Amino acid sequence: MFAVTGITGKVGGAVARSLLDAGLSVRAVVREAAKGSPWASRGCEVAIADLDDVAPLAAAFTGVGGAFAMLPPIFDPTPGFPEAKAMIGTLHAALAEAAPPKLVVLSTVGADATQPNLLNQLGLLERALADLPIRITFLRPGWFMENAAVDIEAASEAGVRGATSCSSSRMHAAVVWAVATRRWPVVAARAPISNAPIGLSSQPYRAECMKRQIP
Repeated sequence: MFAVTGITGKVGGAVARSLLDAGLSVRAVVREAAKGSPWASRGCEVAIADLDDVAPLAAAFTGVGGAFAMLPPIFDPTPGFPEAKAMIGTLHAALAEAAPPKLVVLSTVGADATQPNLLNQLGLLERALADLPIRITFLRPGWFMENAAVDIEAASEAGVRGATSCSSSRMHAAVVWAVATRRWPVVAARAPISNAPIGLSSQPYRAECMKRQIP
């Protein structure tokens, strides 16, 4: 049995589907029972828990062979990230109590950046969870190719696709499917885990910033 948080989102959902497709049992961790219904229909056990209450979250992580955890994005945080810190505290306490043997955490490239930015929230997450007596893998995708979908309508109308994350160098990108199927089942279900970040730059997906005329 593997507990999956964020299961109603793209990455968590892909993680759960990959586990189910591999014949493994999944506990869907959701905030509301209604959101768990589609997963219950697929044979998942459903646990109602949120990042503001330790007890039900600890219960959701108890008795599993591994867990997948992530923070919901906060794009307009209060200075000092109190919202993220509160959720991280809840997650840490729940994991410390439940002590699942293996844990995969979705982080991001740049989580170790020292300059103030939104990615600091996931750096806080990594540092907080690293002291747990659990085998942990932090995944740091550089960018998700699915994010390019928001540019399609504008590109079709203007004939130009504007890059959203431009830099002078190549930028490694992952796809949700690759994160879920190439990393999670291996590290969570089979291979040993060390408490160290895994950058996904080794994945054979690359995005280059450019403007291109569409015929």
